[in-house]
Parts: sequence; structure tokens; C-alpha cells
Amino acid sequence: MPDGIDIRVLGPVEVIGPCGAVVLHGGGERTLVARLGLSSGQTVSCAALIDVLWADAAPPTAMKTLRSYLARLRRRLREAGLVDLIDTQGPGYVLHAPRDAVDAVRFEILAADGREALASGEAQVAVEWLRAGLALWRGEALADCRAGPWQRAEVTRLGEVRLAATEDLLSAQLALGGHATAIGELEFLVSQHPFQERLWELLILALYRAGRQADALTAFQRARTTLIDELGIEPAPRLRQLETAILTADPKLDLPRKTSADDHAGVSSPHRPRIVPAQLPPTIAGFTGRTGQLGQLDAALAKDRTTPAAVVVSAIAGTAGIGKTTLALHWAHHIAHRFPDGQLYINLRGFDPQAPTDPGQALDGFLQALGVDPHAIPADRNAKAALYRSLLADRRMLIVLDNARDTEHVRPLLPASSTCMVIITSRNRLDSLAAREGAHRLILDLLSTDEAVALLTSRIDHQRVEAEPDAVAELIELCARLPLALSIVAACATNQPRLRLSQLVEQLRDERARLDVLDLGDADLNPRAVFSWSYRTLTSRAAGLFRLLGLCPGPDISLPAAANLAGIPTPQTRASLTELARAHLLDEHTPRRYRFHDLLRAYAAEQATQEETEQDQRAAVQRLLDYYLQTSSAADWHLDHYRDALVLATPRPGVTPGMIANHEQAVDWFTTERAALLAAVDHAARTGMDIHAWQLPWTLTTFLRRRGHWHDWAAIQQTALAAADRLGDRTAQAHAHRLLGTACTWLGHHAAALNHLRQALAIFRQLGEQIDQACTHYDLSFVYEKQGRYTEALTHTLHAWDLYRAAGHHAGQARALNHVGWCHARLGHYSQTLTYCDQALNLHRDLDDPNGEALTLDSLAYAHHHLGHHRQAITHYQQAVVLYRRLGNHYEEAATLHRLGDTHHASGNHPAARYTWQQALTILDRLGYPEADEVRTKLTRTNDRLPAAPPSHSTAEPPTI
Repeated sequence: MPDGIDIRVLGPVEVIGPCGAVVLHGGGERTLVARLGLSSGQTVSCAALIDVLWADAAPPTAMKTLRSYLARLRRRLREAGLVDLIDTQGPGYVLHAPRDAVDAVRFEILAADGREALASGEAQVAVEWLRAGLALWRGEALADCRAGPWQRAEVTRLGEVRLAATEDLLSAQLALGGHATAIGELEFLVSQHPFQERLWELLILALYRAGRQADALTAFQRARTTLIDELGIEPAPRLRQLETAILTADPKLDLPRKTSADDHAGVSSPHRPRIVPAQLPPTIAGFTGRTGQLGQLDAALAKDRTTPAAVVVSAIAGTAGIGKTTLALHWAHHIAHRFPDGQLYINLRGFDPQAPTDPGQALDGFLQALGVDPHAIPADRNAKAALYRSLLADRRMLIVLDNARDTEHVRPLLPASSTCMVIITSRNRLDSLAAREGAHRLILDLLSTDEAVALLTSRIDHQRVEAEPDAVAELIELCARLPLALSIVAACATNQPRLRLSQLVEQLRDERARLDVLDLGDADLNPRAVFSWSYRTLTSRAAGLFRLLGLCPGPDISLPAAANLAGIPTPQTRASLTELARAHLLDEHTPRRYRFHDLLRAYAAEQATQEETEQDQRAAVQRLLDYYLQTSSAADWHLDHYRDALVLATPRPGVTPGMIANHEQAVDWFTTERAALLAAVDHAARTGMDIHAWQLPWTLTTFLRRRGHWHDWAAIQQTALAAADRLGDRTAQAHAHRLLGTACTWLGHHAAALNHLRQALAIFRQLGEQIDQACTHYDLSFVYEKQGRYTEALTHTLHAWDLYRAAGHHAGQARALNHVGWCHARLGHYSQTLTYCDQALNLHRDLDDPNGEALTLDSLAYAHHHLGHHRQAITHYQQAVVLYRRLGNHYEEAATLHRLGDTHHASGNHPAARYTWQQALTILDRLGYPEADEVRTKLTRTNDRLPAAPPSHSTAEPPTI
């Protein structure tokens, strides 16, 4: 559409912009769009808009509400890429869009053109224009607008134009000899519009030309009776004259005799045998997989054969090398028997190195295949398309349009007959084809592992495949489960029968050389060349983003991260990502998150190396790492307000950190970005960005510890320590040693933990960092407690408490106090535990530190349990579990549930104990924590059956993961 906008009012009101459909809320917004759209370019006064919205009585707040509607509407229009579409002008508003951006306007233009063509004797042209106009209708006009005088008047007016266009179309069809097929529709129309005399004329004429003279006269009598009985009038002279002509068999009622030129042009003739083309190329031998997709195509075909009003189109889209043509041809051969009038096929070369096939050239080939003399084919493309559709009007044919560039590339090649089936393949998504023509869009994904194995087995000696299952599995992943790459690998293996598949794996492992290994010298079988055909069609901005995405670490990337990587505003980034997704060079696998397979990543990185300077590549990656670091630090603060802040590396100009508003958003962000963040740490270390390589792991600590990702935590802290050593930064080394030691504690590697923590403590002492010393003493206490060395644990906790007090660090004092109490509990001093932990609990609550509060409630519950105060213990445990769940602290939740189960068991409530232990076991098994075996043993020894519902004394709130 002009300016990238399509306003639809011939049915439910819709607005389509460059970035997709606009979400319209309620009849009010839809009515505003319709009113302004149908007056596009003209100012509509506020009074007129209020009358449209509130026809009966406008409320006192009408003007305020109108402005609110328009403000929300403008915002959603901007999100769809429609900026400044609605403007304030004088006493009202104006919608700036071409008149023909509105489907009702386009319909009226097409209807007028069709009527003019019909009057000029160009019946076939009239049919084309009128069909195109009527196809724009999707139901009753303004179907979901607010009812009122304006809406009713507009619906009536458009309905009358629609009926007149329908009458013109039927007149044109009768002029072309379509009387037999028109009778059914005309019978229906006269039943709906019994006073429309022109419809009766057309029905009577169609019956007469079909050889049903008696039925034609009966239809006249029905029309006359209806008009006399209902309106008290006789039929108009034209209708009465038609009756007389039928009674006298007037030759003027017969169809005009066709000239020899008409026959020569390909119009069906009883003396000319109908040609049955069979142009489908041979299908690929050994086709495997795609069972689900074939089922979807079969279902679409079966469904649409029952809806004769629609052209049946199946659009198969997907990235280069995904197997679109292979699937299309396989299915086409599978269903060809259902189309006895033949098959047409053309490769439109929409993404080939040479220029795409022009639709007019394609029509030339199709018309000749249908028996039209080349000298009789019209020069004008519209005339060619009209003749093509006429020839297919009553045929059952299958048309395959392979490798289309976009919707306009195929639209002239679409038949108008529901008896034809069109299969289209393209690397673009062909969204407007689905929206306007009702195409069934099937987007192909990579093969499943089983499908990939089947493909290799079908082309390589199955004994070789079965002999090296590990090599086959790795081959499949190195080829990204892309059919083209797997076919090339199969060809390599077949051409070298003595080559072990594991040797082929070795050649492919180097990502930088992988595309070279897959180059067989044939452009059609070279992933690099095939990818380039899509890459060259991109706009410069989308191509630049594609290159930079090849540098990006992690399995996928979010919209904000991509904007920071490219250093451009988010709306422009979104538009480029949409372009890449439509070209299937990128996959939006979840909303606002994008990925591509490894071969495309390798190709994108290769293009970045060739077209971007090293300085620009490094700047882009640093912007991305700055974004991750700044956002991760903000999210970490929401997880633990009282963690001492780190002085972060200064971000590059233009970096925009993500907005994290609360704890829930922080957890969601870390959960979504976890894999990308871990990859970013590794990438920073490999590319010499060592400040990011040690600071980013620091920001991830709280999340990884609470979620039980301790192996990830330890791994990135090893990376952080190596980066700190390369920098020679003593502060960084101390932090890395401390956090690596803590991670080792959670993994049960106590000797390593003590080694790292002691080194951290020594450095912090040299640097005079009092609070960091306190934190390290606290962590040492945790290691000793895990080892059962409770006296040493208590000593280090007291050191931590003293240092926190000296520094005036209240959150640290609260946590240290709790751990002092916990160490006393482990030593059997339960009364002292209650004393210290009561103080800690009050401090945590004053500070609003829910994690510290939960830890302390757990300590108090443990002491009450051993003092025989089971009711108090259960209450405290349950309160702690609720807090841990809200914080997403999975291990501590499981540990507290374990101890809560012990208390239920000690109090004699065995069903509650079993239920609570089972909850703990589920979490511990997921975390892979050794404590799971202890809980499992307790469950085994208890003979009580697990209740179907939570017992009354168990935690009531379900786990939050």
C-alpha cells in the first residue's frame, strides 16, 4: 500500500502499518479510525467525531474522552510504524493518508472502472476489476463500529455500491458465457433483494441462455407477483420486454458469436482439444521427514476445497537451504492426481544472482503451455493476466510458483478460480498474501534430529551411519539441522566412501572454515552463495545489523540488546529485525527475541569481517557488553538492595541500559538473559575485554546462587579470576577469589573454597577494605559450618559481626547476628540462638531485607524445633518458605521445606511431613544437590501415603519457579 498503510472498513475495522497490525481497543477507537479514514485528507471537526461516538447523548466528559481515545490511538499507530498519521488541525482532526489507502475507496474506484469497462464492451476486463473490488469485502462494512446515524448511512451507501458492483460483475460474466455458473448466485441474490429488478433480469437471461426457457418465464412470473403483491406495481418496461423477447426467442438474447481471433487467443472452442500441461520438475529422491508439515498442507487443501469463494493458496516460506522447493515439489506430486487439467511450474528466481523472472514473462510461458499461440499473446501485462485467468476459470489445475521474491511478484500469476491450487515458495513471509488472499502460510523450521538422521541414512550407506552414531549426532548439529548443509555432507561422504564420518566432523568443527568445507563448487549447493542471495536483497541498515549480529555471543538476542549492539534507536532496530525475520535470515522465536542457526551466524560474522573495520566490530561488541553489565547491575540491586555496589566500567556513548523496575522484573530479566549473559562473559574474556569479564560475573552472583546454578556460577568466576589476573587488578582479584570460593562451597568443594577465601581475605586486608573483609569472614564461616566445624564457623562469624559494627554496616550486622545464632544452634545452644536471631529478625525487618528475614526465620524455627516448640517452628518455617518463593531462592526454599518436614514428623503429623519432604525433594533433584538423597531416604522410611492435596499444616502457597 502507499506509505505502508492499509485502512480496512469493509468488515471489522483494521489498520495495517509497516510494522504490523494496529491493536484497536473497543468500538470507540474503531469508529474514529473509520470516520477519519473515510474522510482521509479532510479535517473532521470535534463536534462531528463526538456525534459519531455518542449519537444519542454525549456525556459531559465527551471532549476529554475523545482526546484520550486519540492519544491512545496515536501511540499504537506509532508502534506499528505509522508516525504523525493523525494530526490536530483547526477545530478538529485530519488523517494523513492517500485516499486509496482505505479499502472502501479502492473498492469504489475498482467498481467504477469495472462499470466503465463493461459499458465499453470489455467484459473480461470488467470481470477482473469488479472481482478485485468485491474481494476487498470481509463482511458487513463497519462491522464493529458504534451504531449511529453516520454508521447506518455509510453502511447503507457502501452496501448499495456493493450490490451494484455485484450486478455489474454478473452482467460481465453473462457476456462471457458464464450463465450456467451464475444461476445459483442469482437465485440467492433475488431472494435477498426481491425488489431489485436488474437481478431478476439477469436471472431470467441466465436461465434462458442455459436452455431453460420455461424456467426463465416462471422466474418472470415470480418477479411480477412479488412486485404486485408487495409494492402494488407492475414490472418496469425492461423486464416486460425481456419476457416478450423470450416468448419470441429473439436472437438478440443469444451470446455474440466468437470470432476466429477469439479462438486463436486461446478461448475454449469445441473444435480445439484442451491441452494438459505437466510441468512439475521431478521430486527429490529419498525425500524424508516433514510429516507434520505435509499433514498441515493436506488439511489446508481438504478444508479449502469446501470454500469455493476463495482462491486456494499455500505459501511455503523459510530461510535459505531449509528445503522449501523440495517440500513443495514432493507435495505437488503427491496431490497432482487431484488436478486433472494439469500442472504449471516456474522458478521465479526471486533471490538468484540474476534478475528475478518478470511476472509478464512468466505469464507468457504459462499461456503458451495452455495452448495460446505466442503471436496472439497480448503485450500488456494486465491483459495477459486477464487472459490467463479466463483460461483457468473452469479448470482444475495445480500451479507451483517457486522462489518468489515478494507478494507483488506472484499476484499477477494467481488464478481467480477456486478449482485451482497454487503453491508458492519464498524466503519472505508474504504477510500481505496471507492477509488479503487468505493464503495458508507454512513456515519451515530446521529438521528435527530424527529427520536429520533419516536424511543422512537415505543418502549414505546406512551401515556407515549406524557405525558412528556419535559422529552422526555431531554432524547434524554442525550442519545446524539445515537440509541443504546435510545434503552437502551426505554428498561429501558418498564421494569419499573410505572417509570416516568422524573425520568429516573434524573438518567442520572449525566455525571459521565450516562454510569452506561445505562449498562443493556449485552455487546452488553452496550455503555461502545461497545465503548471499537473501543478504543482497536487504536494505543497508538491515544488512549492517545482520553483520553485527554475527559477532554477538549467546544463543539469541533481545530487541534492546540488538539496539545497543547496533548503536541505533530501538524503533529503527525493530524495523531492521522485522526485515531480517521476513527474509528468514533471523527467527523471532519468542516476542522481541531473535536468533539464527549456526551456519547463518558464521556467514554473518564472515560478512562483518569483510565489510566492517576491526574498530567498528569491537565498538559494537563493547556496546552490547556495556548494556549487559549496566542492566545486570541494576537487576542485581533489585534482588539484594544491601549488597555493596561495585564501581562499574564506564559505558560507551549511546548505551541505553534496560529499565528494571522491581524484583519480579529483575528475576524475569535474568531468567530470560541467563544463557546470553554467560556467553557474554566468555566472549569478553576471549576478546580481551577483561573488565567486563570480571565485573559481569559479579553482577550475576545473587541470581545464580539463589536459583541453584552453582556450576555456572563457579565457571564464570574462574573466568573472572583469570581476567583479574591479566589486569593485575588486586581489587578484582580479591572479589573473584571470594565469589569463586563461595561458589565452591555450594558445590561441596570445601578445600578449594577455603583456599580462595583465604586469598581473598589476605588481599582485602592489604587493601584495607573493612566491609569486604567482613563479607569474606562470613563466607569462611559458611564453609566451616558445612564441614561441621561449628566452633571455627562461630569464630569467623563473630569477626564478621565486629567488622560490620565498626563500619556501621547495618545489613551486614543483621546477617552476621543471624549466623552467630545459627552456629550456636549447630553447637546445641538453642536458647542463645533465640537471643541472637530475635535481634537479627528485628534488624532485617527494619531494613526491609526479605532474604535476611527468611534466613533468620529458618534459624529461629530450627531452634524452636529442638526445644520442642513445634508449633512455633512450623509457623516460622512456613513464613520463611513464603519469602523464599517470592524471592526465587530455590535452594533455601528446599532446605527450609526439608526441615519443616522434620518438624511435622517430630510432631506426629506424618502425612504433612511426607508432603513437605516431597516438595523439597522435587526442588533438590532439579538442582542436583546431594541433600536430595537424605530427603529421599526419609520418604522411603515413612510408610504413610502421600495425600492427594496439601495437608493442613504444610505450606499452602504453590512453588514459584
